Amino acid sequence: MPPTLILVRHAQALHNVDKDYSIPDPPLSELGHTQCRSLRKHFFKTEVPDKYQVSLMIVSPMRRTIETALLFFGNYAKENNIPIIAHAGWQENSDKPCDTGSCIEELSKEFPEVDFSRVDEVWPDKSRKSEKAKKYWYTKESIMQRGEDVLKEIEAKVWPEMEDGKAVIAVSHSGFLRSGVTGWWFNNGDYRIFEIEEREVKEGRPTLKQVTGMKGGMGESFETPPGLGGDLPEAAVGGLNVGLP
Repeated sequence: MPPTLILVRHAQALHNVDKDYSIPDPPLSELGHTQCRSLRKHFFKTEVPDKYQVSLMIVSPMRRTIETALLFFGNYAKENNIPIIAHAGWQENSDKPCDTGSCIEELSKEFPEVDFSRVDEVWPDKSRKSEKAKKYWYTKESIMQRGEDVLKEIEAKVWPEMEDGKAVIAVSHSGFLRSGVTGWWFNNGDYRIFEIEEREVKEGRPTLKQVTGMKGGMGESFETPPGLGGDLPEAAVGGLNVGLP
C-alpha cells in the first residue's frame, strides 16, 4: 500500500507576526518555538511511534520549515536514523522576500542535520525572467503542477523503496499545501495526515484521503476546505501570496 503522508505547516515565523513579507527567509518567532514544543508533545503522544512508523522527512529548504522540522522531530530522526531531505518542490508559492530561500551553501552550514544534496540547482531562483525557474513561478499553472509533481514523486519514487506501513513527513507552507497539494487550510504548527490512494495507472494527480479531523491534527486549522488553486493568479504577477504564507 502507498505510504501515509503527514503534512506539516511550519510554526509561526517572524514575517507572520506583523505580516511583514519583506523579511528575507525569516526564522521562527518566539511563539513559533513554543508551537514546535506543543507540536512535538502532541505528535509523539498521539501519532508516532504507536500509529505511524516514519522512514523519511522531507522539508522545504526555508529557515522556518527547517527549524520547525528539527525542533519537533530532529532528535527522534537522529536517534532512529531517519533522513531529513531538503526539497525545493515543497517551497512556498510567492516570490516575495519572505518566500525566497537562502543559498544552499549558507543553509548547509547552518543546518548540518539536513541533506541538501538533492535541492534543484535553480534554487533559490523564482524569477519570472528565468525560464529555468518556471516550475517555481507564482502562477496557478506552475503551482498546481508542482503540487502534482511532489505527490507523484512520493508515489512513484519514494513508495517503491519503502516498507509497507511506513510514513513520510513533509514540512512545508500554508499556501503551497493548501492551493497546490491538498485544498485544506493549515494553521501555523498544525498538520494533516493523508493516505495516497493506490492506483494501477499512475496518470494525473494522485488522490489524497485525509485521516485526521477536519480541523487538523492539532485541531487549530480552519475546517472548511477552500479547494485547490482557488486563490492563485493565472499569469505571473508580482504581489502578495494570498493566504498567510
